[in-house]
Amino acid sequence: MSMLELGYLSFPILLVLIFLRAPIGLAMMLCGLGGLYLAMGGPNMFMAKLKSETYSTFSSYSLTIIPMFLLMGQFATLSGMSSSLFKAAESWLGHRKGGVAMASVGACAGFGAICGSSLATAATMSRVALPELRQYGYAGGFSTATLAAGGTLGILIPPSVILVIYAILTEQNIAKLFLAAFVPGILAAMGYILTISIYVRVNPKAAGTRAPVPYSARIRALLDVWPVLLVFGLVVGGIYLGWFTPTEGAAVGAAGTGVIALISGNLGWKVFFESIIATAMSTAMIFFIVLGAGFYNSFLALSQVPQELAGWIVGLGLSPWAVLVIILAFYLVFGCLMDSLSMILLTIPIFFPIISVLDFGMSPEHVAIWFGILVLIVVEVGLITPPVGMNLFIINAMDRTTPMSETYKAVMWFVTSDLLRVALLVAFPAITLFLIP
Repeated sequence: MSMLELGYLSFPILLVLIFLRAPIGLAMMLCGLGGLYLAMGGPNMFMAKLKSETYSTFSSYSLTIIPMFLLMGQFATLSGMSSSLFKAAESWLGHRKGGVAMASVGACAGFGAICGSSLATAATMSRVALPELRQYGYAGGFSTATLAAGGTLGILIPPSVILVIYAILTEQNIAKLFLAAFVPGILAAMGYILTISIYVRVNPKAAGTRAPVPYSARIRALLDVWPVLLVFGLVVGGIYLGWFTPTEGAAVGAAGTGVIALISGNLGWKVFFESIIATAMSTAMIFFIVLGAGFYNSFLALSQVPQELAGWIVGLGLSPWAVLVIILAFYLVFGCLMDSLSMILLTIPIFFPIISVLDFGMSPEHVAIWFGILVLIVVEVGLITPPVGMNLFIINAMDRTTPMSETYKAVMWFVTSDLLRVALLVAFPAITLFLIP
């Protein structure tokens, strides 16, 4: 069997392992190491790669940004920032039709700006917002769908762990990717709010009402979110202004949210150690997936599969835009079946070389940044697309009284909003790139 045939054969084997519930990192590692063993006819390269790949992966300075952002999210949860964000948004929007749901989306956007994780944003904001949504008579499926969709803003609005991984894989500037994600992230939040407004008019019984809050109380609630603005401005602004690197910015953000949590009285020694352990567990999970992807991608590079696929697609004579649409459609389908990090690590080494050789009338750097944001968005859509959208299961686990079928029905409204946004960003790349020098 040729090297190329081995590479192609590895795809169905990998999918079988995933559907058999093997951890995605382990599945990619087994396919990569097994492929290297068969390709070289012995264990020499297999053993050498086991040593060199592990060291080269975990000695990467760029990866240190991930535990810092995760720790920042842990401290932000403890400091009560999520509650302050929701109360502020609810005081300004709650009296409108569907206003408490709109406030949930706004709070998710604010929390995503200091968290960087979709699942953490969805889980944290659900604990805060679900009781309020129930209290004011919002339908169960509409409530859970809103929070699942709002949670996806955690990986789109910078800082984003997934964007960091993409930047490392494609050797792009992390600060520029964060800047490019800002406007699409705002568009996502606005699209969700518009979707809620339409939904409650089509289904008026899905949302209750609440009395308006006096303006004095609104101002006080708005002032309570100063820690969020401070941390976001310090981290993201500091990175853009060149005060520190993205990794240093993540460390500053973690330290800042830790101090705020300490001042709020929610950070004792026990909670501090629990936060460190939770961060370490999440980091270990992510790093193991990164390592498995490193082995598998090394085997794919040796088998020449990415290069052959790129040559084949270019040889079809399709326009660059048609190729882009096909790739994004692939992400939409498989994003329903795999988690976002695994999708990025598995597919970017295959698809990025294809995109890189196509002519979109832009510089290679702009194409790479634009493609990264599009991939991030369609992967985000997969988090809320039935049957396997992970955010849906996170929210459903926190609201056992709502049947999953009701959540599925309501969330398709938000999926439609996402698809329209993808089409807009594909048609007008300048929306993503106009802030990039």
